[in-house]
Amino acid sequence: MNLEHVQAVDQAITGRHSVRAFLDKAVDTQTIKDILNVACRAPSGTNTQPWKVYVVTDRKRQEMIDRVCAAQIELFTQPELAEKYTETFPYYPETWISPFIDRRRENGWGLYGLLGIQKGEKEKMAAQQLRNYQLFDAPVALYFTVNKAMGIGSKMDISMMIQNVMVAAKARGLDTCPQAAWNHFHNIVLDVLNAPDDEELVCAVVLGYADPDHIVNTFITPREPAENFTVFLD
Repeated sequence: MNLEHVQAVDQAITGRHSVRAFLDKAVDTQTIKDILNVACRAPSGTNTQPWKVYVVTDRKRQEMIDRVCAAQIELFTQPELAEKYTETFPYYPETWISPFIDRRRENGWGLYGLLGIQKGEKEKMAAQQLRNYQLFDAPVALYFTVNKAMGIGSKMDISMMIQNVMVAAKARGLDTCPQAAWNHFHNIVLDVLNAPDDEELVCAVVLGYADPDHIVNTFITPREPAENFTVFLD
């Protein structure tokens, strides 16, 4: 066992967290290509490699922000339009149970508390939610799709590839934030991407250099220790 290799991999994994404020600093295109070439070594069922990635920057990035933010604001002011913006697939359960709902609440109120957003301050919550669609000011957005013909296993495959992207980015001094929030606006997203009709949006990942001075980036979510979720059988 090479201890240096272990430490480097462990540091890239444990050092990764969801960053929600980025610097106005471009990311080199070759670096993005290098990350994706590493990430595509993720396993996939019978090596189907079902992922497709759209790298969005500059003018196309601004078009995406403008269109989806407008839709989000419309939805906030007219909640009855919710049926117009449905997810491509149900990411969260219809009925929450413990301990998952408890962790979700801890996460939400921990973040809002750090930002000084109190319970019931709907406009402040809406403004923070809008930050998702402003890409947290990151210069790069990656949109991940799979072909609609593929089964649920393809989402497992692309998820492993996405994790590779985030870890490889961290190893290169970059930070990320995976976002399922874009799924509600998949029709707009796929239109901006000019994606073919047979593709389904899975999620987005923002990519860039973290703003070290923004308080939101001090928010680190806890993790349960292995003994709480693991069963060892001899």
